[in-house]
Amino acid sequence: MAMRPDEFYDHAIAAADDTRRLPLARMTGWEISPFEQDGLRVTPLRPPVLPEPPRHGEDPADCAACGHRDQGIWFNDRWRLTRIGGTGVPLVLMLQPLDHHDLEDLPDDLAAELGVLTVHLARHVQALPGVSRAHVYRLGDGGAHLHVWFFARPEGQAQLYGSWLVVWDDLLPEYPGDVADADAAIVADALVASFGGHR
Repeated sequence: MAMRPDEFYDHAIAAADDTRRLPLARMTGWEISPFEQDGLRVTPLRPPVLPEPPRHGEDPADCAACGHRDQGIWFNDRWRLTRIGGTGVPLVLMLQPLDHHDLEDLPDDLAAELGVLTVHLARHVQALPGVSRAHVYRLGDGGAHLHVWFFARPEGQAQLYGSWLVVWDDLLPEYPGDVADADAAIVADALVASFGGHR
């Protein structure tokens, strides 16, 4: 059985210093870390907040994703794909169901379709010149409407491997929007050809 919130906090604080700062993450010692350990320090760990505040869109009537269901670069009867702007890596896409679902209440038929769509999208993103990998993320703490992220890792940038990619994305200068738009169109057209749907 998982620890209660207070038990988890006490367990973590036992490893912290007198200002509630935990040691640096092991990940900061990896050669792909965007930060040097010297001078880097961890933010103090705050106590748990219970009950947790609601995520954006818990009520479908207030859900921005539901309000923008006609916006995107690719659609079918149940899904939409959008390009996220203002990023540092070559391409960031977001896949969302048209209807208001989160991962845990996604009907089985949509869950199966999500798996197939994820594979098709990863293939098409990785087929872009200059892209080596498609990283796929589902986080879910900010919004209640399921949203799956696809990040294109630039080819040859070994320092951007793995779980640090989203941090590097935020540190890099903004990628040219016209290039990302063109690549997003290529991915959307390839998805129409391999999976169906429309632009």
